[in-house]
Amino acid sequence: MKNLNPIMISGKEVFPLIEGGKGINASDGRSSGAWAKENCVGTFSGVSPDYYDENGNVIREHYEHRDRASRHLEMVEQSIKGCLAQAQVAHEVSGGNGRIHMNMLWELAGSQQILTGVLEKAKGLINGVTCGAGLPYNLGEIASKFGVYYYPIISSARAFQVLWKRAYNRFVEYLGGVVYEDPWLAGGHNGLSNAENPNEPQTPYARLVELRSTMNALGLQEKPIILAGGIWALEDWQDYIDNPEIGKIAFQFGTRPMITKESPISDAWKNLMLKLKQGDVILQKFSPTGFFSSAIKNTFLSRLIDRKQGEVEFVKEANDEFSHAFKMSETKTVYIRPQDAEKANNQIVAGYSEAVVTPDSTLVFLTPDEWVQMKEDRKNCVGCLSQCQFSSWSQAKGTTGRLPDPRSYCIHKTLYDVSHNGSIIDNLLFAGHQVYRFATDPLYRNGVPSVKELIERIKTGK
Repeated sequence: MKNLNPIMISGKEVFPLIEGGKGINASDGRSSGAWAKENCVGTFSGVSPDYYDENGNVIREHYEHRDRASRHLEMVEQSIKGCLAQAQVAHEVSGGNGRIHMNMLWELAGSQQILTGVLEKAKGLINGVTCGAGLPYNLGEIASKFGVYYYPIISSARAFQVLWKRAYNRFVEYLGGVVYEDPWLAGGHNGLSNAENPNEPQTPYARLVELRSTMNALGLQEKPIILAGGIWALEDWQDYIDNPEIGKIAFQFGTRPMITKESPISDAWKNLMLKLKQGDVILQKFSPTGFFSSAIKNTFLSRLIDRKQGEVEFVKEANDEFSHAFKMSETKTVYIRPQDAEKANNQIVAGYSEAVVTPDSTLVFLTPDEWVQMKEDRKNCVGCLSQCQFSSWSQAKGTTGRLPDPRSYCIHKTLYDVSHNGSIIDNLLFAGHQVYRFATDPLYRNGVPSVKELIERIKTGK
């Protein structure tokens, strides 16, 4: 195993080992502070983080207003409070060691407002900001204004070129590095473009070499590349260390830090991950963001898959192809293909009696209880995304102008619930594709390790 030497990250020489930020509340001040304490980089999530009352108890998110626009502003205010609370916890736990980063989802509605509000009040607490899920053009300007390093998360050299030409060339000083996140292996939302086949993964080496070549041509030879997505053991990546084609490199661990004593996720979630097998995490596109994402297949995800498989196309007026009359209600009849009639009828007989229209002129079938819950979730929308396929919320215009998509779900509700001891069966569980390695990794045979024990293990290459 090659030696891993400290490098400069966010203005300080630290080990190039980074905890990936995971929201909602799957990485917080406790975990990120513990990583920093070991002279590495800890990252807390800036997406709906917890904040506390005077006794140190978590204050659960709460919304007073009835309209979405006002609830959105409440979400922004609470997010700022939460980020400041987690930054303070991380700072105290770190003992002044390492670096503390904050991870922001660019497609979060109000992300720029949240980031600005946090950095205005967090002087000395946050050293860097990582940001992905979209193209964060204004990230460099916001971070540089407060003397904080910034790290765009991209999945191709082309994406970084776009960001550089449009914005980052004016804010070079605080560009701390570039996070390359493998779009096939990463947990959570993935940066797969329309030009890339989700079923044909590419090895990251050639893509990293292309990114480094692009960065060198822009005079960014000293800026590190942070490799993320599918990182488990450094021995798997020896060829990337001290490699002149890749240059300075650091490694970001997303899934592996989830099973540590300092990790904030529930014991039930940790115990589930310890038992998973290869293939239990799947890449799918049900997220209301429109991005691909990787999550553990459970009841929640299986129901979305079944719903999609039961989907049938329809038209409002009969024609030669769509000739079978399908009665949606006493007053509404549409027309489906005759060959889809049995599929539709079987779902109704099985209890999925609510035929709901999608934005693509198809029908999906829900139970009456599912339909009631879906309408309730839409009514309670807090405007958490810049635009949402599930609720049709748009930060820019108030609405996307499209029908809400019943093939999706309220992502804020499910992630917030599971991060506060909610069901690990009936909620979305993001995870990377290397999660099956927990079951055979000797580190976890004698219980849950501390962050310190995990990092010591990582440094051995194992």
